[in-house]
Amino acid sequence: MALRNAVMAALLEGEASGYDLAKGFDATVANFWMTTPQQLYRELERMEAEGLISARVVEQERRPNKRLFSLTEAGREAVRAYTAEPPGRPAVIRDELMVKVQCADVGDAEAVRAAIAERMEWATAKLARYEKIRRRLLDGRSEEAYFAEAERIGPYLTLLRGMSFERENLQWGDVALRRLDQRAAAGTQ
Repeated sequence: MALRNAVMAALLEGEASGYDLAKGFDATVANFWMTTPQQLYRELERMEAEGLISARVVEQERRPNKRLFSLTEAGREAVRAYTAEPPGRPAVIRDELMVKVQCADVGDAEAVRAAIAERMEWATAKLARYEKIRRRLLDGRSEEAYFAEAERIGPYLTLLRGMSFERENLQWGDVALRRLDQRAAAGTQ
C-alpha cells in the first residue's frame, strides 16, 4: 500500500493542514499505517502535483501561513479505484522484538524481558488513546446506533482492529513474561 492511500483515507475526514495530518495521523490511520512528517510532506507535494489534492493558503497573524489540503474529485476517484482493487498479500510481522525473543535462551534474558515490558507499556498507552477516540466517535451512542447513524464507519472499524492488535500484544506479553519468569526461577536460563 502506498502512503498516498493512507493520506487520502485521512483526508476523507475533511480539509487539513500538513501539520494537522502529521499530528492527527496517530489518531486516524496510525493503527494501520505509520509515517514520518517528512515522508508525509513529500507525499502531499506529489499528490498536489498529480491533482489528487488541492491546497489553499490560510493567512494567520503571529504564525506562518498554513496550507489546508483537501481531496479533489480526482482524489476521490483514486480512492474509489484503490478500494476496488483486490488487497495485496496480508501483512507480515517484521518486529525486532520478536528476533530478540527468539534469542532469549542464549541472549540477555533480562534485557528481553524489559523490552517485552516496554512493549506492553506502549500497548497500554495506545489502547488508552484508542479508547478516547472510540468514546469520541460513539459520542454517547451504542456501537449499533453508531453503525446505523454514522456517515462513515471505516474509521471506527479500523480503530477496532487497532484496539484488538494492542490487546493481543498485551495478552502475548503476559504469556511471554510469565514463561521467562518460570524458566528463570527453574534456573534454565
